Amino acid sequence: MQRGFLALFVSFLVILPVSVGALHATVIPPPATFPISTPPTSSRQTVNPTSAQLQPAALLIQSNAALASSVTVSDITLAGTAESIAGSDDETGSVLLKATAGGQSRIDLSLSAGVRSEVRSVDGGGSPIGVWSGPDGVQHAISYHNLFTDPSWFFPALTVRRLVNITGLLGSYVGLETLNGQSVHHISFAQPPDAAAGANASIIQHLTQIDLYLDPMTLLPVALSFATHPDNNELLDIPVQIQFSGYQNISGVQTPFHIQKFLNGSLSLDLQVQSATLNTGIPASAFGAEITQ
Repeated sequence: MQRGFLALFVSFLVILPVSVGALHATVIPPPATFPISTPPTSSRQTVNPTSAQLQPAALLIQSNAALASSVTVSDITLAGTAESIAGSDDETGSVLLKATAGGQSRIDLSLSAGVRSEVRSVDGGGSPIGVWSGPDGVQHAISYHNLFTDPSWFFPALTVRRLVNITGLLGSYVGLETLNGQSVHHISFAQPPDAAAGANASIIQHLTQIDLYLDPMTLLPVALSFATHPDNNELLDIPVQIQFSGYQNISGVQTPFHIQKFLNGSLSLDLQVQSATLNTGIPASAFGAEITQ
């Protein structure tokens, strides 16, 4: 029973220490290069983009406009049903997702074995912080190196807008690919490391890498991918991919109503959104009150 519970948490939060032998792991390359891996379900097609519209920054700006052309999103609340899968453990229940433009997020899963939560916020100095808890209610700090990924990964409008607003964002157009039978523009981004990072600059750049897969017709994100890491090894990559479908226009913002999270190539979380509300003024206490680290 305890083994199944731990496996479920690796699937949901993907932030716990894991056995290297059980995972398809990738150690980061030398600092000079940072190739962003293509998910196993995606096959490369040969293209030679010459149009300025295929530059990563241009595609990102167009995707941002497609998601919310005239609406400024300050916060989002999604509610729906959830299925959590970890090996032979398969639980169903409900989910409540919240996120803000300020980099805060909260995930509450109410499943048959109990409530599992993840809360991410920022401290007084602007550094990311986060905790997760299981049915016993005991808090566990999220390793700092796992806080560089976007906290609102379940809501593309906030993720894309946050990328657009990063000064000096490093980007590349990977190519036109096929993801799950659908043609997509694959673009990759990483945040420029702070000059004060020194010897850690290359690692920080690697930890912030994120791939976007855009529908060529609508430029809405079909998927995004990043890497998580064991608590004790930030150099070991565990691939995570989020897939979006069933977009609906909610108060002028394109919102996916089907969200799937894949950990190391296997489906770990399947969310069906039933309601979405924008800009309700979620208080900061909804994210920071439980973080005691």
